[in-house]
Amino acid sequence: MTAAPRTLVLWDIDRTLLYVGDIDRQVYRETFTEIVGRPAERLPARGTGVTMPLAIRSLLTDNGVPEAEIPHLLPRMVELLPRRLASHTEDLRQQGVLLPGAVSALKNVQAQPGYVPTVVTGNLKPNALLKLQAFDLTGFLDTEIGGYSSDNDHRPSLVAVAQTRAHAKYGTRFSRSNTVIIGDSLEDVRTGLEGEAPVIAVASGKTSAVDLAAAGADVVLDSLEDVPRLLEAITTVTHSGL
Repeated sequence: MTAAPRTLVLWDIDRTLLYVGDIDRQVYRETFTEIVGRPAERLPARGTGVTMPLAIRSLLTDNGVPEAEIPHLLPRMVELLPRRLASHTEDLRQQGVLLPGAVSALKNVQAQPGYVPTVVTGNLKPNALLKLQAFDLTGFLDTEIGGYSSDNDHRPSLVAVAQTRAHAKYGTRFSRSNTVIIGDSLEDVRTGLEGEAPVIAVASGKTSAVDLAAAGADVVLDSLEDVPRLLEAITTVTHSGL
């Protein structure tokens, strides 16, 4: 019996699968105060999808840290941020929420023959795992082969990171024809356009369905609740060019 062709499904996390409210911003506050020695007056914008190292750089510059100090302070903040988030594990469980349809969508994608679900996220890997574990989602994803901002702060580059890891583990070469991104932000769309992977955008975050489509998403869904539509979209965007 011939095995089903493999398809690499790259899930975004924040505002696609789950939402942790102000916890990330609180962690940025605590990390900035500990490393810089004073409170931050300006915090990174919400829901942009930008990678954490770039968000930290903006946090430093927007709060008046001299450019010459950033190469020294930024890696210290990157190192501390996961430890700070870990101290809020119970808050993640109590204050965070799963987005509508997320668990059913993850289960059904994982159940499809040949589908290889993982993540491509602006989170550092430890932060991504903390969030997924808080909502018992890690069992639906192969987190070993994901692309994280710990790997590269340029989010489109993470597509190739995940494809390379998936190839090494599963023996299949992944390209535009058998890779898909599922996410909610303009950064997710840009990641697909520049990283050469089709994008199924979900209007579950701060960006409207109209704006996601205008940015170049291949398919736009209102939510993850219509699982048959999601599965149809994955098939369409990964096989339409074959």
